[in-house]
This record gives sequence, C-alpha cells and structure tokens, in this order.
Amino acid sequence: MFELKKSNNLLENELFKSVYDKTPDYIKSLNLMDFNNKGEFSFILKKEHLKQYDEQSNPEGLGLEDWFAGYAKEAKVSTAGIRGPQNILYPQDTRFPINLVGIVLATLAKALVAKEKYPNKRIVKVAGCEVRYNSQLFLDAITRIQAAQGIETLVPVGKRTIPIWLASFLAYKLDLLGGEYITSSHGISVKNATKDLNCQGSQYLPEESMEFVNKIQSIFDEVNEKGSYEIKISASDNPLINENVLKLVDDGVDLYVEYLKSGVAQDFNLDLIKNLNSKIVIENVGGSAYRTLSRVLNKLEISEKFDWFDIEEDSFFHSIGKYDVTPKGEKAFYDYSVDATVIAKRADGTKFFPVIDTMNYSERLKDYPIGTVVLITDPDHDRLTITQTESSERISELDKLGVDYIRLNNDTVLTVFSANQAFLMLMDFWAKQLKDKNLWNNHPRFMIKTTASALSWDEWAKNNDVKVVNVPVGFKEIANIMKKVELKLKNNPADSVVVDDVFGNSIDLGVNPRLLFGGEESGGMIMGTEELIQSQHGRCAVAMREKSATEAIIVASSLVSKINDLGISLSQYLLDVFESNNIIGKFDTRVDIAYYNESEPDINKLKEAKVAGEALRTKNDMFYLAMAIALRENKISLTQIKNVLNDKFSSEGLNFDNLKSVNFVGDGTYLEFDDKYIEIRPSGTDAKTKAYGGGLNKDDIEKYASVLGNYSGDRTELHEEFIPQEYYVKSKDIAMDYYLKFVDKDANNEPFEIPEYDF
Repeated sequence: MFELKKSNNLLENELFKSVYDKTPDYIKSLNLMDFNNKGEFSFILKKEHLKQYDEQSNPEGLGLEDWFAGYAKEAKVSTAGIRGPQNILYPQDTRFPINLVGIVLATLAKALVAKEKYPNKRIVKVAGCEVRYNSQLFLDAITRIQAAQGIETLVPVGKRTIPIWLASFLAYKLDLLGGEYITSSHGISVKNATKDLNCQGSQYLPEESMEFVNKIQSIFDEVNEKGSYEIKISASDNPLINENVLKLVDDGVDLYVEYLKSGVAQDFNLDLIKNLNSKIVIENVGGSAYRTLSRVLNKLEISEKFDWFDIEEDSFFHSIGKYDVTPKGEKAFYDYSVDATVIAKRADGTKFFPVIDTMNYSERLKDYPIGTVVLITDPDHDRLTITQTESSERISELDKLGVDYIRLNNDTVLTVFSANQAFLMLMDFWAKQLKDKNLWNNHPRFMIKTTASALSWDEWAKNNDVKVVNVPVGFKEIANIMKKVELKLKNNPADSVVVDDVFGNSIDLGVNPRLLFGGEESGGMIMGTEELIQSQHGRCAVAMREKSATEAIIVASSLVSKINDLGISLSQYLLDVFESNNIIGKFDTRVDIAYYNESEPDINKLKEAKVAGEALRTKNDMFYLAMAIALRENKISLTQIKNVLNDKFSSEGLNFDNLKSVNFVGDGTYLEFDDKYIEIRPSGTDAKTKAYGGGLNKDDIEKYASVLGNYSGDRTELHEEFIPQEYYVKSKDIAMDYYLKFVDKDANNEPFEIPEYDF
C-alpha cells in the first residue's frame, strides 16, 4: 500500500527502510496539506488535532499541544534556530519536533506578529534553504503561507539553494523585515530547523522568539474555544512569491561580491590568491555551498585556483559522517554529523576523526602534492575547517603544537586545525595585511568571541592592542554586541565606545572602533570592514550578522599563498604566531557528550532517550552552575568551591587549588585556573553537554574537560552543605535573569522602519 523510497546509496537505503518500518500506517496515510496542489487551498486546524492520536477515541489527533510545548521550551533557549529530528519520508509526522504542520504554524504566527507591528505596510522578507530532506517542501510552505497573509517573499529562481549568510546579508542589505532559512547547519542528516532572521539579518534572541510562541498559543486558544481555525495557503504562482528581485542580482551574489571587495576581498588579498602556484581544494559537504561559492569566486576572478569535491547536492551528504555501527559497536545506522572537527574514540581507546574518515582523502588526495590545503565547509556554508597535507616527518612537531592529524599513508598526514587554531592564524594574517597597507592605525580594533573559544585569541589580542568582548555561545550573541556598538557610534560618534562582556567587565573599545574579527570555536567567523557597511536605505553596521565560510575562504586562501611564498606550512605559521605573540595558552579541546543516539528512527524511543538524556545533562550543568551563581551572590566562597571540587574529583587526578574564579557566562559555567580554563555548557536544545578547555598542557585540559563534562552531577555532601536545596533548585532561574540583564544592557532596540522599496 505504501511504497518505500529507494536510493542508489546502500547506507541511505538502510536509513529509509528503518524510518519506513518505524512509521505507523496512520502517519503514512496523513494528507493534511497537499503542497503538490499549486492552487489556493486551506488547512482547517481542528480541536482534535491538538490532542494525541488514539485510533478509537481521537483518530484525527496530531498531538500538537505536545509538539508546541517542546517548541516553546526550545524557543526560550535556542542558540541556532528551532531544530530537531524529522520524519524524512513523511514530513507531516507531528510526533517529530520538525514537521510540516509545525512549520506552517510557526510561519503563520510570525506573519501575524509582523502584520500587527506594521499594519498597512509592504512587508518583505527573504527565504532560502540548503539541501536537507524536505527543505524544498518547507520553503514552499513558508512562502505560500506568507503570501496568503499579504507578505512578500524574495526567493532565488526556482527556490534553489543559497547559504545562510547570503539570506542574512540580503535581509540587512535590502532593509527587509527579516528572513526564513531552513537548515540544521552541520547537524545529522535527519535533523532540520528553521532559523528566523530579524531585520538585521541576525537570528532572534530567545526573548524575541517568545512573541511567536505567544501567537501560536493564541491560535490554539481560539481552536479550543471555537473548534477550528482556518489557515490559508496561497497559490504557488502568487506574485508575492517574488523571484525577480534576486534574479536581477544573481541571487544577491553581485551585492555580496561588492561587499567582499570592501573588506577581505580587497586587491591586496586577491592578488595573493591570483599568484598561487598550486590548487586549493574546497570540500562542499552536501553540495549546496558550490552553487553560490563558485559564482563568488568566479566574479572575483580567482575560481581557477580551486578544485572542488562533492559539488552534487545530496541530502545524505555523500555518506559523510555516516556509519552502519554505533560508537558502542551496535549494528545500527549512526550519524556523527558533518562537523569535520568531531573526534571520537575507537574500541581500543585511540582517537579518530569519524567525519573526515568517511571523506576518503587517502585516495582522493593521493595525486595532490604535499602542502595541499583542503577547506571543508558545511551544507549551509557558514562554517569552515582548514586542513593541509604534510610530511609524516612533521608528526613530532605537530604533537608539540597540539595540532591533530590523520595518516593518509606512510609518508603523508592531513593536519586538521581546530577553529581555535585556524582562526588565530586568520586574524593574525588579516591584521598583518591591514598593517602592511597602513590601515591598521586608522581605527582602534576589537574582536567579539565566545567564552568557549581559545585563550590564545585573548593573548594574541592583548599583544596586538585589540580589545576583546567575550559573549555566550551563538553567533546571535556576537551580533548583539555589534548592534550595541553601532548604536553608540550613531548616537555619540566622538565618544569612546564602552560595552560590557558576559563576565561583567566594561570594555573600552576606543573612539570609532572597527571590528577585526568575530567568531566562535565551532568554526564560524566574520571580519569587519574599514568603512561601515551601509544598507540600501542608510543603516550602518560594523560587520554582517552571520558567520560566512566564504569570507573565511578568501582570507585563508590569501594566507595559503603567503605561506607558499615563504616556503612554510600552516602549522609552521601557527608556531610563529604563538612565538611572536608570546602565547602560552596554545592548546584547546572540546569534549562532546551525547546522551542518546540522535539517529534512532523510532520516535518513541528517541523521545524517551532524549528526555532521560536531558535529565542527565541538566544534572551535570546544575552541579557547576549552582556554585557559580552562589559565588556571584556571595552565598559560597571560592575556597568552599575548591573544597567541593577537590573532594569529588581528586580521586581522578584533578586538583583545584589554583582555581581563580567560577563564573556563569550566559549559557555555561566557566572555571578559570592559573594555567587553563574549563567551560561546562549544556545544550539548550538537546541531550548533550559540551566541555571546552584551553591552556598550557593539552593532556591536562583534555583530562579536566572529559572528567568534568562526563560527571553525573550527583550532589555530594559538601555540595549540599554549602548550597541549600531550595537555592540549588532556583539557581537556573537566577542565572537566566543575569543573562537577560547582560543582553538588555545598552541593547540596540531602535524600531525598524519599513522603507519605500525601489523594487
């Protein structure tokens, strides 16, 4: 009765079959909204849809109240859009967090909020997607829902793929009300998400997202009161679904190239790339980066300097990161994501790169010379991993530097630089370029970085007189500081710009400062321009709001040309950066603790495992967070915290005598030592914990991060003695209050005024 989708890829077929077998027939039979119908139609949301399915008592049940509870919970804490797993074969399956009905409801809520804020105005947004399962369907739904509400949506011709940063750039540059982008970045294949972009091109902060949550609740209230609610879907050829505007500017590539030429793609960088005497390889995981990036490089007249891997668009991401066995050795489909920097352990305890291992570089790079650089980007093209082939004779030096590598053969290794290492090289190179062109002293320089990023960045900045603003994890946190700086530049251009970081320090950026670098350890970065970036209707920005792998690729390629001229490798350049800037905190680590298998196709098992995992994650977080908040409020001393931690972890070889401070940093707990830092950060949206470390000894920080990140969170006698249970329970809420105060202080809340568009 129901046909199983087939693929030419055996591993993808395993995934399809597993999803098919775990999907009940009543889900397969759903036909709530048929977007193959190109004409206008309506979906009637019924009271029955809100409750759970029951074959006898509620055969129309969709469990939307339960779905909404999860959506609302995630909206309060999300750092990168509302994301989660989906039924890749049956997208109307509302048992999953990401589903067609949920996309429709969220889109409708955002549209209604926009219309209330801007009555009788021409509301224009941009929308796009990458290559994930069902992305085209979701994009079609978003544009048609918005059109039915009188909202115009700019899309590429044929709604083809574009990167997240291009959607963000267009929202800002064209002065749109915002945008919708469908992606789950470098996450596993079965995940998807909607990233809501505001009028700045930045992702919404949690308190902004709550407006949409409240609107969905009001829709549900009306359904409960009246029994139903009509949701209109426009025809697919509605003129408010506008392909013409982006067609005139090559999807916005023309505008973006113009922007790049005012920043990282100035002639002095492009000339270096044009003089390259070897090819740089670009790995396009998922294929969707190629469509835009190739046009950018062609318009910059440097495309001939690059070779391309994996340019075909593929929702299964060319099997990258995919295995038929779990880390525990169980026979089942398992997805490590497409984050090239993920490090796992084999059964024998040895470390390996599970994502890069599936890229088959031993074979694909065998005819390239030693020294070849491979730049790896992700499906929405916002993150970059930098790698380079080197002689295996360099292994001992790489070990001393803390640079990880993969053996390709007996003679060659592939060095894999963490984003902390890679971006340190890029910011150093870019600073040297500005100094060489006598631009450096035109403005005071600053960077915005997440607390989880490297200590070496702070050390480098201090040595180069660059001010540092530390923020919680998430690029929207970086963008929030940008907007605070811009408001001060606008209102008081002759005064020093002072902003607070998440540690509570006031950072004086100087008069008329410029952003040198904004970035995070997970592989996302942006660089500022010398002149403020102007939108078409006069808004000014120090930098764009979303991380861009294209910007990173331009700077990285210029650096590669430079080191080729010098006859050195990237790892040798990194060593020079450490030595010339007196950096001692050379090493960094990140331990990812997942409490369940995200690839589990049985949604009921997945939900149960996730709930159990979230409890473990929260328990681990609360152990450290409660101490950080209690210390901040003078309810516990640092000495007492040392006693708690030594009492618990001394048996595992950890010592906390040189602990200097314990801070809540917006989304995690930051432990600062004399010789290192460790940050324990729970995922706000998943059953995961991330433990970060940076310092003088790699083995040391790896041990601390692993032990503290994997701790059960069970309260010890000393923990209970120093922190009463009542205070422990409410510490999470107290922490949120502190976070919101940080976000709101000096916030740029200038109302957006819809301009008179000339298109």
